[in-house]
Amino acid sequence: MSNRIRIKDIALRAGVSVGTVDRVLHNRSNVSKKAVVKVQEALKEMDYQPNMYASALAYNKNYLFYLLIPKHEKEAYWDEVELGVKECERIRSDFRIEVAIAYYDRSEPTSLVETGEQCLAKNPDGLILVPTTLEATRQLTDRLHQASIPFVMLDSYMPDLRPLAFFGQDSFQSGYFAARMFMLLAGGEKEVMLMKHLNRGKSISKQQANREVGFRHYMGDHFPAVSILEVCLDIHDSMEQFDSQLEEFFTSHPNVHHCITLGAHAAIVGKFLLRTNRREVQIMGYDFTPQNNKCMREGSVSFLVCQHAFMQGYQCVDALFRAIVLKKEVTPVNYMPIELLTPENIDFYRRKSY
Repeated sequence: MSNRIRIKDIALRAGVSVGTVDRVLHNRSNVSKKAVVKVQEALKEMDYQPNMYASALAYNKNYLFYLLIPKHEKEAYWDEVELGVKECERIRSDFRIEVAIAYYDRSEPTSLVETGEQCLAKNPDGLILVPTTLEATRQLTDRLHQASIPFVMLDSYMPDLRPLAFFGQDSFQSGYFAARMFMLLAGGEKEVMLMKHLNRGKSISKQQANREVGFRHYMGDHFPAVSILEVCLDIHDSMEQFDSQLEEFFTSHPNVHHCITLGAHAAIVGKFLLRTNRREVQIMGYDFTPQNNKCMREGSVSFLVCQHAFMQGYQCVDALFRAIVLKKEVTPVNYMPIELLTPENIDFYRRKSY
């Protein structure tokens, strides 16, 4: 078996010293080209597979990774990502990995680049990035490529920027799936509400924009007669302003009984409905957050589409670990499962890092 091959076995086959084999295996200097060829031929003949874990441990190097993530409220979707990141850091602690977390302001176009530059000043070995606009993200990823720092994309996929890997949902398919499930609730309706959480009139993420494309594609194909009425809530507004907009909408549209939001903020509408006792309106949203969970248990949210944020965070760090520490290839595109939570199965939704 290849994992039982000893250095002295390789040395005997190659006709060189044990020290020469050790230097070749660890890419050290002071080895003649002739000796290198002999050792490489012996390794090939013996089908030698190095123990990458042992080699990485023996190297005894410190590694610094950064998670560059939007600022967020406590107990939000991103908290689960952070927990997954920290769990992988703990599991890989023998390899002297540290994962630092930096926060940028998604509402400010320059914040991603500015915060990214602060991370670059620390000379990290790798970076996990939640993108904003293509233009801003490209500015940062160009700098990462120039510095030869591998990066993994989380949440939104921008293949032209050449990340090492991506972890997240297929957002078009996710939106298409959400529309199909939503219309199981609202199949007989003439009007439905689409709540959009925006940043000065623009989508707060490419992922949510792509989900909307998938959602509208399904609706156009299967329910073209259903009117999709938009309610746009700006992230800079207060809860009082949200309530005022929602009150105006539901007063003006008494026949709307179903609402969908393609982001993690279903609880904004859910809590409003519970406060105003509008039990006839049901919501579908995204992500297993404590507030969404609470609204589902109290009856204002019917479905949540989830994507295992904890698992995404864990696997992003693990991808950097495998690529940078173990020198292994990683799968470039990693789509998360599109999972549907209801009041009946929400208790069985667990964190998984596999």
